[in-house]
Amino acid sequence: MTARLTAFSGPARGLKAYIRHELNTSVHGSGGLRLKERYAEPPGDPGLFGPGAVTWRVHSDAPGMLMGGFASLMLQALHPLAMAGVDQHSDFRTDPLTRLNRTAAYVLSTTFGSKDVAEAAVAHVRDRVHPHIKGTAPDGRTYSAEDPHLLTWVHVAEVRCFLAGYERFGAPPLTPAERDQYYREVAVPARMLGARDVPESAAEVAQYFHDIRPELQATEAAIEGIHFIRGFGANPRERAAVRVLMNGASALLPDWAREPLQLGRPDAVRLLIDRPLAQAAGRALRWALEPSEVVGTAYARMGLTPPPQHRDWRTAPGSSHG
Repeated sequence: MTARLTAFSGPARGLKAYIRHELNTSVHGSGGLRLKERYAEPPGDPGLFGPGAVTWRVHSDAPGMLMGGFASLMLQALHPLAMAGVDQHSDFRTDPLTRLNRTAAYVLSTTFGSKDVAEAAVAHVRDRVHPHIKGTAPDGRTYSAEDPHLLTWVHVAEVRCFLAGYERFGAPPLTPAERDQYYREVAVPARMLGARDVPESAAEVAQYFHDIRPELQATEAAIEGIHFIRGFGANPRERAAVRVLMNGASALLPDWAREPLQLGRPDAVRLLIDRPLAQAAGRALRWALEPSEVVGTAYARMGLTPPPQHRDWRTAPGSSHG
């Protein structure tokens, strides 16, 4: 028995290393990950948050962040002007994972990077990317990625889904006070980017969604984009994996967001099929990606060891945010 386990451990370690390398290269680029330069220095620099922040805990959970990231793309698509910007100024339809990778790199830099790294990431998006994203939506309204109102929408939709992903897959569970602390913390880089009137508690986020819902609409571009992502993949195996992740991500959305995006599924299907498959995918992601090199390097910068992430997947509760 021991010999069989030993024989298996070698290929398993190789597979894990391959998956980590592919994902890290996808997010950080093929020209060297530069983890030491980006996340290890200078020693003692907490960045925008630091290891005591709830944001470090939430954003270090690989399954929650990946499925929360997919969920945020879907939720953000419900604003016609935000979706017009994505549709007209990105390769979303042909390569949706590139957008997700860019978002992941930005979140990692602003969360776990030093103060200089975080500020540089914000400045790059604010000063070099967003000024070029402007145009006219199909309904005739003009839009701009520098619009504080749209920046707030994109931010709130994103962090709400990250938090929902952590609450579904991460551990230990957050208290109500910690949820509020998370929203207060992540409001800082949002304001640096140009967002205004950013909600800073779970109650304020719920009120924000209530107030903005009259502006939301599932446009043709939004529905087509989501359908494209659900079928994305180079082969049947990749397409099946994306479908599992998308079904898990759609379960993180507010109930009112699923129907207009044509993501409704019977409760029995979600409970008996989607959730177990998402939990299995989450276990695989945690095995392959944790402990994260980025997270470990950031904690080492502060002279600390990252705390273990764990959760009994069989009893993990669902979550409801907004």
